[in-house]
Amino acid sequence: MIVFICLLVAAIEGYDIQAFGVVAPMLARALHLGPAQMGLAASAAMAGLMAGAFFGGWMADRVGRKPVLIASIAAFGLFSLMTATAGNYEILLLARFATGLGFGGAMPNLMAIATEISPPGRRAATVTTMFCGLPAGGMVVAFFARALGPDLPWREVFLIGGVLPLILAPVVFFLLPETRPAPVVGADRRLLNALFGGGRAAGTLLLWVGFMLTLAVTYLMLNWLPTLVIAKGLPPSVGSEASFVFNLASVVGALLLGMLVDKVGFRWPLTGAFAILAVAMFALSAASGMAPVLIISGVVGFMVLGGQYVLFAVAPALYPPQARAAGAGAAIAVGRLGSIAGPLVAGQLREAGYSAAQVFEVMIPVVLAAGAASLALSYLSRPHEP
Repeated sequence: MIVFICLLVAAIEGYDIQAFGVVAPMLARALHLGPAQMGLAASAAMAGLMAGAFFGGWMADRVGRKPVLIASIAAFGLFSLMTATAGNYEILLLARFATGLGFGGAMPNLMAIATEISPPGRRAATVTTMFCGLPAGGMVVAFFARALGPDLPWREVFLIGGVLPLILAPVVFFLLPETRPAPVVGADRRLLNALFGGGRAAGTLLLWVGFMLTLAVTYLMLNWLPTLVIAKGLPPSVGSEASFVFNLASVVGALLLGMLVDKVGFRWPLTGAFAILAVAMFALSAASGMAPVLIISGVVGFMVLGGQYVLFAVAPALYPPQARAAGAGAAIAVGRLGSIAGPLVAGQLREAGYSAAQVFEVMIPVVLAAGAASLALSYLSRPHEP
């Protein structure tokens, strides 16, 4: 029940995040926005998420997972409604930033809860299963876009994304238990000690690098895949189908990689995923027909989101139980620098005249660097038990 409730929270987050990318062409026309402005609007939500993750994780270790999670769910519901009613660029930026604050507050709590309800031998599978809600929510938006095409009502899409969390918040209040471990008397609760003390400095820094680089690629794909597919000369329906396949394959990738990591550790599954992802990004840059684009989009989704969710599972285990949410929140917050940069760089490159293929190619060195950081993390990190 706990995993299912948290999966629903993640699904609503995934719905809203993917919604912005899917409705971007309609939204841009309605508010008369250029590619660079759309890139900045997409990054505004990530900036809010960064602040929300850092503060939400810190608060959850002090007042509990449940109250912070409820407040976060209510926040991204209310501000998704604000996105639906935005009439100009300034209101849109504010709404996306505030929605991100709610997203950020929820995510480290989901990671901490998954870790705290699972035995060590099943943590990766539990976390990746829970976060399969993110692409599942994205698939719902992609389905709407495929069914309605250019008639997709972008305001109603965000209206749904605002109402659902407000319905879910009472469910969390009544059914979700508190999982925060009891505070240890006399323990050093300073955030810097939790992040860098006890031999965790190298692991923390490598985790941050892995999060930043992986999220840069992930959010570029989430926000720009339909637009970049259309820029290849394919019809808008193919862009929506590519998003659907990307998300569907990522669910499979997350589940399989999570189970594999529980059996053999994260070193080789994660390193291999990034190596295959680099090849897939190059192939996507060269693909032109509908079938190749859809197949390769699925491979990219399998590897990049599967790899990201494995990092979500690794992060909480690196920190003591009393600082688990803060450690996970700090990783999410720092990693969001990448999620801000990814869509923003894509927008700027397109504005400067880069082709869709060139945008994908720019991400290949980023993927390789993420793989190197993950490999180093597997040698230098020291997981904290229980």
